[in-house]
Amino acid sequence: MATAEATTTGQDTQLKRVMGPKLLLLFIVGDILGTGVYALTGQVAAEVGGAAWAPFLVAFAVALLTAFSYLELVTKYPKAAGAALYVHKAFGVHFLTFIICFAVMCSGLTSAATASNAFAANLFAAMGMKADAGMVTLGAVGFMLLVMIVNFRGVSESVKANVVLTLIELSGLLLVIGLGFYAIAGGQADFSRVVAFDTPEDKSVFLAVTSATALAFFAMVGFEDSVNMAEETHNPNKIFPKVMLTGLGITAVIYVLVSICAVALIPVGELAASKTPLVLVVQRAAPGLPMGTIMPIISMFAVANSALINMMMASRLLYGMSRQGVLPKFLASVHERTRTPWAAILFTTALGLGLIILVSNSDSEAIRSLGGTTALLLLGVFAFVNVAVLVLRRDKVEHEHFRIQTFFPWLGAIACIFLVTPVTGRDVIQYQVAGWLLLLGVVMWGITMLVNRNHARLDPSKLED
Repeated sequence: MATAEATTTGQDTQLKRVMGPKLLLLFIVGDILGTGVYALTGQVAAEVGGAAWAPFLVAFAVALLTAFSYLELVTKYPKAAGAALYVHKAFGVHFLTFIICFAVMCSGLTSAATASNAFAANLFAAMGMKADAGMVTLGAVGFMLLVMIVNFRGVSESVKANVVLTLIELSGLLLVIGLGFYAIAGGQADFSRVVAFDTPEDKSVFLAVTSATALAFFAMVGFEDSVNMAEETHNPNKIFPKVMLTGLGITAVIYVLVSICAVALIPVGELAASKTPLVLVVQRAAPGLPMGTIMPIISMFAVANSALINMMMASRLLYGMSRQGVLPKFLASVHERTRTPWAAILFTTALGLGLIILVSNSDSEAIRSLGGTTALLLLGVFAFVNVAVLVLRRDKVEHEHFRIQTFFPWLGAIACIFLVTPVTGRDVIQYQVAGWLLLLGVVMWGITMLVNRNHARLDPSKLED
């Protein structure tokens, strides 16, 4: 067990601490922005009409409640593994911990695999090549292996790549906002659409906003990945609260401004029918610019960033839980020179490659549902994290940490559970995909139990502090 001094100063780690406030902020902003906003704006508008900004605000509020819980826990236990570690300490049930760990990992790997396929498709499009499914899959596999190399080279290289990619994807969204407001100032906008709730006939305004929020929530996730980098962050107890809340605030403002520009310039029906709504917005705002070429390239870098961040998160998650004894010990192996969790990186890459092949051979409806499935899994995890905060109030630590009022975790848990239920209008296929993934997790848990029989139920007091 680590000493109290080591825990407080945050030096008891085999990983290399390279992330300060600026790098952590770019990590969080880049992870949240990701690919979601480039494709979801039109779909959200299809649910609620011109007031597409409203679901993004509601999703931000739900994410903020859960972020408060994450902040209390990451400053109390500044370790890799995130939600799985917190649930493990709170309940001490190996099966529950494993499923939470597996659900978070699946959300990251599914997102990374889908992003890899999108990267390959955008790459061939930018090169003017008409690629078939086999070529896209081959390109995605190659890109995933490139991500593995960057991840293995070291967290410094991974974070530097994240900085570049984040700035590129951020520039694309700022371009949408800048050109959008320029066109609005030129009288091209219809602001009456921005405040209109044009919902489907079979849905009330409340149900439409709820459905759109469940969809928009996928665009707000990503902040939770940063807690898995706690052991590679300088002084995590001090910088995490300010940086995470700042990152969430920045992305929420960007999403609201993007949705306002999009709806003000493009009729809702046309926006919802477009597979590339933001390309449509900039083309309408500035017809003379070659945005049909520029935006796919920016989108390519955006999805590359999502893949890199999610693979970093997944490998650190497995590394952290292996150190806690929940997973086999070999996953905690750290390379002596690069000081990266090489075994966990290889394992998650292998799973990611499998998902790339699976997604490439799935029908389009299943592929479109992966984003919703990711949000569904994470909402379930977030509900457990909010409850874990309350349970762990009885566990006192010697160092100071962030603390939120009891009301917020309760409200966060209720909101997350509500958004998981079918009342939000989720497609049945999302529950089916999530169910099959969790079933696979149960099988893997059984295999883990055979390998490590003495961990049927772990005592949280024996966990490394």
